[in-house]
Amino acid sequence: MGTSLLCLATALIGGLLLSRLTKKINLPAVTGYLVAGILIGPFVLGQLGVSGLGFQSLEQVETMNIITQTALGFIAFTIGNEFRLSQLKKMGSSAITIGILQAVITTLVVDAILIALHFCFPEIITIPCAITLGAIASATAPAATLMVVRQYKADGPLTRLLMLVVAIDDAVGLVLFSVSFGVATALSHGQVSVLAVVVEPIVEIILSLVLGSLMGWLLNFVEQFFHSRSKRMTISVAFVLLTVGLSQLKFQIAGVHCGFSLLLVCMMTGTIFCNICPTSEELMERVDNWVMPLNVLFFVISGAELDMNVLAQPVTIIVGVVYIFARSLGKYYGSAISCKLTHQSKPITDNLGITLLPQAGVALGMALTASSLENGELVRNVVLFAVLIYELVGPALTKRSLLKVGEIRPEGSTSARRHNEPKEH
Repeated sequence: MGTSLLCLATALIGGLLLSRLTKKINLPAVTGYLVAGILIGPFVLGQLGVSGLGFQSLEQVETMNIITQTALGFIAFTIGNEFRLSQLKKMGSSAITIGILQAVITTLVVDAILIALHFCFPEIITIPCAITLGAIASATAPAATLMVVRQYKADGPLTRLLMLVVAIDDAVGLVLFSVSFGVATALSHGQVSVLAVVVEPIVEIILSLVLGSLMGWLLNFVEQFFHSRSKRMTISVAFVLLTVGLSQLKFQIAGVHCGFSLLLVCMMTGTIFCNICPTSEELMERVDNWVMPLNVLFFVISGAELDMNVLAQPVTIIVGVVYIFARSLGKYYGSAISCKLTHQSKPITDNLGITLLPQAGVALGMALTASSLENGELVRNVVLFAVLIYELVGPALTKRSLLKVGEIRPEGSTSARRHNEPKEH
């Protein structure tokens, strides 16, 4: 326990110190947290073998999984808060259309380019791996996007549309991956499972939405019994923790594997709560302040989880570079086409795709599942390589796009410090 606490303290302090450095060079704090994670991870400070000074192995980093899952739950809960009826009435149908279309276009573009790579160099990548990577390419990281938006207090048409699209992206990505992975498995083993390809992903989405709705309603009901701000914040935190825990459950019904998507469940909880609780905005602000250290740990640990060994594998780098190029192309033009179809303004059309580039946790989870394919280790390594690049570059590109359309407020030199004032007697 002592070693774990020392590692967590090192992660927090290291992340905060690096965020000061990245601010000096006009990069988002998220980038600093991720770089700090790499530095205190198994491949830099961890190599010194000093207990408590960084993580000495990837296995040790994995023991912090409870923190990353909890932080992801709070991030999803916060994003769910963006689905207010007032917002949905303005751009709900447009966000759904863009969210679905850009994800599908990205998958098709990556599929086409990687399958072409297979026909040119069959020994580098197989068709099942190419199809699976195409589906994984649709996923976007909500955490990095949210942190950039919060850090710079971004607000405007692009920011609001971005938050809705990022939330929708998870459900679309889940369906695309399930279908693509089912097809890839059939190509590898010569048999296809209708349950795995069609039924199970739909069941997972429905169960996640039902559980999230129930938890959102329960949170509003229980929250009414408390009146002090601190107790209301505490019950909100407790419910998010409960929701994260319940979303980890897995079971079988009539041979169908049932489970929940942590992101979908927590997003739905936040959506229902913010639409039925009249004081939800004030409460969400307090919860955001409480979870800030948790968010810092999430990104530092995410940085420490990145396996630097992939950089020593030429095939991974070749396929990874092609994957990054294809996915970036798909996201940019997929978003541009979707925005034109829904009659968005030129600034949104030109910049939305760039803000959707960050990729992390959801993609890594999909890649872990895909590693069961023949040559599936390549899929995992390519996604690890892409996440390393996207997480370091993506937040800066998101900031640049939001700055370009004028939705980021200029950063001032104000300080949160307040000197003690003498008490009057």
